[in-house]
Formats: sequence, structure tokens, C-alpha cells
Amino acid sequence: MTPATANATSELLRGKHAVVTGGARGIGAAVTRALLDHGARVTVLGRSAEPQPQGALDFKKSGQLAYAKADVGDPVAVAHAFKSARARSGPIDILVNNAGQAASAPFLKTDANLWRRMMTVNLDGTFHCIHAALPEMLSAGWGRIINMASTAGLTGYAYVTAYCASKHAVVGLTRSLALEVATKCVTVNAICPGFTDTELVTESVAHIVAKTGRTPEAARAELAARNPQKRLVQPEEVANAVAWLCLPGSEAVTGQTIAVAGGEVM
Repeated sequence: MTPATANATSELLRGKHAVVTGGARGIGAAVTRALLDHGARVTVLGRSAEPQPQGALDFKKSGQLAYAKADVGDPVAVAHAFKSARARSGPIDILVNNAGQAASAPFLKTDANLWRRMMTVNLDGTFHCIHAALPEMLSAGWGRIINMASTAGLTGYAYVTAYCASKHAVVGLTRSLALEVATKCVTVNAICPGFTDTELVTESVAHIVAKTGRTPEAARAELAARNPQKRLVQPEEVANAVAWLCLPGSEAVTGQTIAVAGGEVM
């Protein structure tokens, strides 16, 4: 099966300002492009000064694309970055918490440093960014928060206990906050991709090769085999789900965990 990955285009998000954390690579870059294609202004927040999403230079020249630098695990840096983004591109209407890390290790080799790193980026970073964006969404009476979780937030995988725990926590945060703001015209949802064809999967393949001696092709096939469609998910497929949650017509969808995984998790 060859998926269609072209993003739709519209002006339905014209006038909206989105912040996409980790928005220059992999799924984040696809999300950035999808929101730009629907007319939004997008601030890419990352640890580099100007992490250029592929194919987005034309949007930068038009003023639709801007950058802010912060480590999402640092609440002071996040607050400063959001203040700068707000001053440059206006109030924040859409927040996509995409920044994340994955690391694997048997449980007894998962030390406190690895555990804390997974929680700091995947969970604390999501918390800090929501804290920075939510007040103005409530004041405006409109907002969209999309947290990038994972199928690892819906089920268990061996040898990634810290990562799974952090993503399960993101799902719990999503559901609880969605209820808290349900009457405020702010929706909060989580997207849960399966194995997606990004640099993160490339790193996982390299790890499998190093540990098992399998070929890269065999390692990729093993990851793809988890998906009932027997393929890796494409970043644009995840981005299209994010965009849909921001577009008119999705107002009743909140507190949900949407798996983009070819039927792996039901």
C-alpha cells in the first residue's frame, strides 16, 4: 500500500498563530508545513536558533514562518520563547507539543538519568508549553492544543519503560486538561503515531543493527511488521491528523487519543 501524503491547502487557518515545538524535523516539520499550507502563521520552537523545516523557506520570506529558541524542559526558556513568539506573530491560538525523545534500555539498565531525561522532554516540556500558551487561549475563547504522544502512550513495549511511562503520562494530561477547559472553546487532544518514517526510526534501526547484527533492511521490516498495513507511517499522515484537529468542524473532538498507526492499536 502506497499512502497519499500530499497536504491539502486552504485559508481556513488564516489569522491563526501556531507554535510547533520540534517543528523542524520529522513529524514536526510535516506539521509545520501542513499548518502553513492552511494559512496559519507558524513559530517553530527548537533548541537551534533557526531550525529550517524542509521546503518552508518560501513561507519564511512571506512572513508566515518564524523561529524561537528554547529547550522545552526549561520553563524559564519556554516562557521567554513564547513571549518572543507572541510579540513577533501575535497571540498563540494553536500549540502542537511535538518535541520529544526516545531511548531504549532494559528496565534494570534504565537509570535515573535516562528516566528523568524522558520525563523532562516528553512530559515536563509538554506541561511547560501548555502553561505558557493556555492563558491567552482562555482569554480569547478559542484554542487548540495537540500533544504528540505515541502508540507507546496507549500500550506497552518492552525495553522502553521510561519512554512508555512518559507518553502514558502525556495521554493522562491530555484527557484531564480537556475536561477542565471543555466549556472554554479550547480543545486538547493527543496524536499517537506508530513507527513513522523519520530520523527517530533511523536511529532505532541503527540501535537494532548494533545490538542484534541484523541488516538495516531486516530491522526496518521488523518495525514495519508491527503495523497491520505492513509499512511505516509517513510524517505527512500524522500532520494531516494534526491539521484536521485545528480546522473548523472538529470542535466536538477533545480529550481524544487518535492513533495514526495502520490499525496497530484499537
